[in-house]
Amino acid sequence: MNKKNLALGAGGAIGAIIAWKMLTRAGAVDWETSSGKIHHAENSHFAEVDGATVHYQEFGDKTNPTLLLIHGYTASTYVWRTVAPQLAARNFHVVAVDLLGFGYSDKPAAFDYTIASQARMIERLMNRLGIGKATLIGSSYGGAVASTLALDAAERVEKLVLVGAVCNDEALNNPLLKLASVPVLGEVLTPFLLDSKTFLKARMKRMLAPASHHLINKERVESVSRPLKAKDAHHSVLASARNWDANRIQADAHLINQPTLLIWGENDSVVPVQNGECLYDAMLNSRLVVLQNCGHLPQEEKPEKFVELVTEFRRNQKAKTTDEFSED
Repeated sequence: MNKKNLALGAGGAIGAIIAWKMLTRAGAVDWETSSGKIHHAENSHFAEVDGATVHYQEFGDKTNPTLLLIHGYTASTYVWRTVAPQLAARNFHVVAVDLLGFGYSDKPAAFDYTIASQARMIERLMNRLGIGKATLIGSSYGGAVASTLALDAAERVEKLVLVGAVCNDEALNNPLLKLASVPVLGEVLTPFLLDSKTFLKARMKRMLAPASHHLINKERVESVSRPLKAKDAHHSVLASARNWDANRIQADAHLINQPTLLIWGENDSVVPVQNGECLYDAMLNSRLVVLQNCGHLPQEEKPEKFVELVTEFRRNQKAKTTDEFSED
């Protein structure tokens, strides 16, 4: 068999594998079959927002001050599984939301998956839930969503907590996000990557500090991958990357007047701490806390410290304006 025939055979085999992957993946994640495996499923609720169903988890007494938790890119309410009930035990009303396109919220093809549109969805969800004003806690990409809402609907945001928050478009330099921006190639690669436990574990190792790598286990990998396996999730992951528009956060940070707590991991390699320092310099009423031996997800890596910081900040009338570096 000559090289030409070998190449044709290999190409045909690869094409067949791609076609099989595309045709056999589920169209959407089924809540009924997944709910038994989801943390705090008994706290899960669904609300209709502009024709789309939004999944959220609710903890604590509704008469208490509200903390609204917003996860990051490709994440879900799973990232708050430890701290949400702990914050509720501190006498807060806690609402953790799945952004459109992620977790167990709808993933509509017609949605534009911009940060501004996600912020509008959060505001409208607040309307549906009867929440007039809340403290927003945004992690990573969710920090950009929370910041946008603070800029565009300041009257709805009492205080702001930004956790390793995206504030510019630097993330688009990531090789995988660059590949995702390429038409067709992104559509082909995404199902394979998001279904690869090896890829997800490698990504988790980058997100978490070495001291937190013990958190990477079978349960975590399955919980993260479960809502990302379907066709509609693949679309929303690609669309969010292709419509990434976070430069406004850094440019307009000086316009955010709400008391703001910035929580960063010293070892954050996804959104380096220099971004937190930049926001701190720009925001008059802010406090920056840098946690040692911590990566991109302080709420998972240092949950007790995270709850302590948020509780103290929410109960104080004003944010402190000096840097603070916390030990373990």
